Amino acid sequence: MRNVIETDVVIVGAGPVGLFAVFELGLYDLRCHLIDILDRPGGQCAELYPEKPIYDIPAWPEISGAGLTERLMEQIAPFHPEFHFNRMVTALKKLDDGRFEVETDENEIFHAKIVVIAAGGGSFQPKRPPIPGIEAFEDKSVFYSVRRMEEFRDHDILIVGGGDSALDWTLNLKPIAKSVTLVHRRPEFRAAPDSVNKMFALQERGELAFEIGQVTGLTGEDGQIRSATIKGPNGDVEVNATRLLPFFGLTMKLGPIADWGLNLHENLIKVDTEKFETSEPGIFAIGDINWYPGKLKLILSGFHEAALMAHAAKKIAHPEAKVVFQYTTSSTSLQKKLGVK
Repeated sequence: MRNVIETDVVIVGAGPVGLFAVFELGLYDLRCHLIDILDRPGGQCAELYPEKPIYDIPAWPEISGAGLTERLMEQIAPFHPEFHFNRMVTALKKLDDGRFEVETDENEIFHAKIVVIAAGGGSFQPKRPPIPGIEAFEDKSVFYSVRRMEEFRDHDILIVGGGDSALDWTLNLKPIAKSVTLVHRRPEFRAAPDSVNKMFALQERGELAFEIGQVTGLTGEDGQIRSATIKGPNGDVEVNATRLLPFFGLTMKLGPIADWGLNLHENLIKVDTEKFETSEPGIFAIGDINWYPGKLKLILSGFHEAALMAHAAKKIAHPEAKVVFQYTTSSTSLQKKLGVK
């Protein structure tokens, strides 16, 4: 029998708007579980441009995507949200009691009174590298994310990429791997400098290998790779590899959301501007995933939408309770929830 997770709200997407929704819902005592296909919070901001400056966040003349994510995580900490990373929502249906059942590709089941779709432009899908025949090895020895580290123990791991994901997993998997080889097309990286320095230090001590070049071929059979060919500045190099992790960036697709029976407008979810509710009562869409006349795809617009959504969600979750609007600056009850002394 599958374990069912009971909660007030399931938020699909852990980008900035999904994170701020936790704060607004928390003020109304609504518990949240967040599901995201990525392996960390922050969504597109943290994954695609973590160090790129953002200039239109109120009170922050300049802040990076990673910095914004960190501040939001601090802000929602008092509400103890639970995160489920490296997962995609595959099914959504309404139960007889009016709640929703949400299922992920990890066979998890959530029951919630409210569903909030904050999935940005849709679900992030990994880009497949241009390696001939790679499809035959996918999900067997080629993976685009790490869901269970133990599956990589004692393997010869080849990691390809120059961003945070590639460097982070190079460092995290090294202690359990038989060997780790990192491949990037140049010696400069887009990852955090500290991670890059740690990687080069391990290379100097001979604890991992770093190759400049591109993977051009794989050898193996029955879905299991044995080695990879790397085309570098000095010709081809053959390296042992029983696991390949390519981090070539992400593309956005609406994904399974398109099959949930919601009214769509040009591949976006149509909502009202009072509650940002979809055509299905109890399901809301906020941030870049939604559409309404005059919609601006700005993070600050998503924050506004989250506030109005939470006010409406409280009425659905607890119709018997009177919803009282309060200010965090003057409400002692809200300040108590926030841990303000």
